[in-house]
Amino acid sequence: MASAHAREQLECSVCLKLCTDPVTLRCGHSFCQACTNPTLDSHDRSGGLSCPRCREKFRTFRKFWNSLSSQPDKEKRRVHNISGSVTLLESRDSSIQKEPWKYFGTKDSASTGLSNNKVREEHQGHQIHTLDEATKKKKRRLRDNLQKLVAQKENKERVQSLQECRRKAQEKAVGEAKRVTASIRDFQNQLEDLEKRVLSDINRQMEHVLLSYDDKIKQLERQKSELHNVTAPLTVLQEPDMGDLCDLEDGDNEDRERQDKHDGEDLDVAIISQTFYKGLSHLIAGINGGISVQRPAKILLDENTAGNPLHISDDRKTASWSNRDENHPATPERFQYEPQVLSLHSFSSGRHYWEVDVGGSGRWRVGMCYPSINRKRWPHSRIGYNNESWCLEKWDNQYSVVHGSKKVQLSDKVSSNRVRISLDYEAGQISFYDLSIPVRHLHTFTATFTETLHAALWVWDIGGCIAISGDTWDA
Repeated sequence: MASAHAREQLECSVCLKLCTDPVTLRCGHSFCQACTNPTLDSHDRSGGLSCPRCREKFRTFRKFWNSLSSQPDKEKRRVHNISGSVTLLESRDSSIQKEPWKYFGTKDSASTGLSNNKVREEHQGHQIHTLDEATKKKKRRLRDNLQKLVAQKENKERVQSLQECRRKAQEKAVGEAKRVTASIRDFQNQLEDLEKRVLSDINRQMEHVLLSYDDKIKQLERQKSELHNVTAPLTVLQEPDMGDLCDLEDGDNEDRERQDKHDGEDLDVAIISQTFYKGLSHLIAGINGGISVQRPAKILLDENTAGNPLHISDDRKTASWSNRDENHPATPERFQYEPQVLSLHSFSSGRHYWEVDVGGSGRWRVGMCYPSINRKRWPHSRIGYNNESWCLEKWDNQYSVVHGSKKVQLSDKVSSNRVRISLDYEAGQISFYDLSIPVRHLHTFTATFTETLHAALWVWDIGGCIAISGDTWDA
């Protein structure tokens, strides 16, 4: 079946024999070149052309036929496409088959192995290049297109990343707002409960005190009534002589005043205050336990880590560069080559901040680091210049933030002499602030912390110093 079908495809529809020098029309029917000559002649006269088999109409193609008819049939077998394109098929015994293609037509994107004369003859009006030139140009275009595609892909990924960060920031803000609102409402409810409880205690004490005074008042009124009821003269005369009634009355008044002061009860303000402030302290403690509150951190410098050029003050809050060997005892924790010191305390959770007075030095670094930071290798033990630390740096009059030896220069300068370093361990954030008026945020590093963190100071200027400032609390 397949053989019969192939024979049918190769059979000329005019002479019903296998095609000699076959010509294939756009409709798919093939004919011998000789059998199509009458058709081509009629085409010249009538201006139209139709397939001898299916009568499908085609546009003129005389110009293609003329340009190809001058070539020897032994060099090429031609397959003509009536729509305007021509495919040249090599003869099996052609010598051209043994030669590599040498030229490329940029207009019709066709390669040829013809001689220079043949190239000029067949590609008149076309721009012709050698294959090497055409290949280089093609590669350049492909490389340029590839670079554009890569840039577009990177830009798209960057946009997607920024959109994802924006979405997370928005979700975090919404969640934080809900959490704060819920905490405030809960605090308000607890305050209302505390208010009701304290007012209830006050009312209870007040009722007890008022009842006590009412009893005293009733007792005095009863005595007064009994005194007025004694009216019989004999009864009055039989009463013992009480002396000077005026003196007695004056004495009774004094005793009565003293009695009023001691017999009547009063509000116990101390108990009321204790109830109120104890309840309030419980509320505040509950808030601190439920909300991660940022508070000043207790920062003292660990002299055992200080490099030999550094002098640590007695209160362990100031590091000074003395330009001489301080002869610190050699310890595994000590920085061997860097004028650098770590804090004695470390942080493994919560939100904290600490502040540094940097006005005493023109070259300094402040930040945080893991205890696993290298202590012996220069410059990899310097804070910021390894993967174990993060810092804000001033070198002469230029400010930068550094992590993993990657430095990001800040566009703004620190206008004050004080810098705040803020840590949110669970959120994985270390932030730096310029304590100007108003306070300005400088930069925030984001990471997933895998160790505890220590505060770190580095100072270089001769006689320069930086110091922990402000109060220090336990975290």
